[in-house]
Amino acid sequence: MYKRYSEKFKREMIIIYPGEFYVSSHDIIATVLGSCISVCIKDKKTGIAGMNHFMLPGDVRSEEMFLSSSAKYGMFAMEQLINEMIKKKGSKRDFEAKVFGGGHVLNFRKTDGNVPEANIEFVKAFLNMEQISIVKQDVGGYAGRKILFFPDTSKVLLKRLASSVDSRLIKAEESYKTKLFREKEKLQDAGGDLTLF
Repeated sequence: MYKRYSEKFKREMIIIYPGEFYVSSHDIIATVLGSCISVCIKDKKTGIAGMNHFMLPGDVRSEEMFLSSSAKYGMFAMEQLINEMIKKKGSKRDFEAKVFGGGHVLNFRKTDGNVPEANIEFVKAFLNMEQISIVKQDVGGYAGRKILFFPDTSKVLLKRLASSVDSRLIKAEESYKTKLFREKEKLQDAGGDLTLF
């Protein structure tokens, strides 16, 4: 996570990286997405809002959506964001979401399946299960996305990036992907599993 003052918007901007989330009622929250997903959630009553940035390490089919070890990474990312918003007096019944990402930007092994599509399918199923409505979405395709989320207004500024974009954040997403896949393989080799609290 990186914090800087935006001269253009005259307020703090928090830049989140893969695997991170941030909750605020005023600070702009920004990230760059390739195959990862970001969910922007706003509590319509309290004004509290937040955004995360995550990826599932592997393909997840709809019939195994919440049983797969890969889905646990997405569930953890979503639960972190939702729980932090609830801690700050948010209420799930007043949440609405905007979903971004899942582009075919990073290279995956054939055995990993269609990770971008799995990310999109997972987040839609999760939000539906939690009864959080998706009011806007921009997912899939072959371009990266730069997004700025304004918690006070719920507005999102989106800029499409060339699929060959060579930014630090896309490199960070590539590094994050590698880390997740290694973690998943270690857990499988050890016969272990992730536990959510």
